[in-house]
Amino acid sequence: MKKLALTLALCAAMAGVRAADYPEPVQGDFVLKDFRFASGQTMPELRIHYRTLGKPQRDKQGMVTNAVLITHGTGGSGTQFLRPEFAGDLFVPGGVLDAQRYYIILTDGIGHGNSSKPSDGLHARFPHYGYRDMVDAQHRLLLEGLKVNHLRLVMGTSMGGMQSWVWGERHPDFMDALMPLASLPDQISGRNRVWRKTVIDAIRHDPSWQGGDYSQQPQSLRTAEEMLYFMGSNPMLRQQATPTLAATDAALDKYVEEGMRHGDANDLLYQLEASHDYDPAPELEKIRVPLLAVNSADDLINPPELGILEKGIKRVAKGRAIVLPYTPETRGHGSHTVAALWKQYLQQLLEQTAK
Repeated sequence: MKKLALTLALCAAMAGVRAADYPEPVQGDFVLKDFRFASGQTMPELRIHYRTLGKPQRDKQGMVTNAVLITHGTGGSGTQFLRPEFAGDLFVPGGVLDAQRYYIILTDGIGHGNSSKPSDGLHARFPHYGYRDMVDAQHRLLLEGLKVNHLRLVMGTSMGGMQSWVWGERHPDFMDALMPLASLPDQISGRNRVWRKTVIDAIRHDPSWQGGDYSQQPQSLRTAEEMLYFMGSNPMLRQQATPTLAATDAALDKYVEEGMRHGDANDLLYQLEASHDYDPAPELEKIRVPLLAVNSADDLINPPELGILEKGIKRVAKGRAIVLPYTPETRGHGSHTVAALWKQYLQQLLEQTAK
């Protein structure tokens, strides 16, 4: 174990050095005027925050040929990809998504990061949004804000992976390829729904939530953070990192304390409720471009034994699915952000769809 820890530390240090090789992201905000949500609710101004690396390239017809959209998971933001094990592996010179070659777009989804969200002031009066709203907002950002009329690739992790399936159905000709990571092509159900509803109910039935107009974070946010910690890794990693009762409690308390300090109950409530409209299963045949889905065998949220991925991918004309085997390097659901585990499949997908 000591050798493994040393190896991982050295790899992280090397990746940190490489991270300096990719361009500094350019940040911006695009305001969508009079945005109408699928619920019928509207916002006069919906802010979408983004980060870009590299520069767009166009063919003779004016179509962008090198844009890559990468979307994050529930509770995250585009900045989560600017870490050694992702950007430090993919965006560097010679990397699979070399930022000198590709125009990389990292968005903060509705309700996340620096985009418009309940904690900005509307609290529980913020319009309820779903994954379709998030994809439609991304689409408008690309067309109206960044003037990107085509994507070389759409990829995402967890919630972003689910949105990749939605992208393929709602805008089937807008991209050359799709790569959803840590997701399933079916509505949220079973254990995945149970843990989400546990958090949703804990917040909504907490008297200190006060209908969303609390002056300090309700204690139900603690339950929410504990559930996020519980679902985010695999049992072996947890046991190795916390082999005693005291160590386990200390690690959990530290995680929760950080979440209570920086999180917001309304934001998390909305983020989890956003999956209510996710159900790509009925229209999988609409996906026309090559799609490569990558999951991991130790993912508690999307366990492979359900067979949902294998069943669904058969209905995607150019679909392929990979389930990464459990290894000391996989991180359960979090394997989606460790590029070394799956970048060879991304390389194959880009080569397959090269023009």
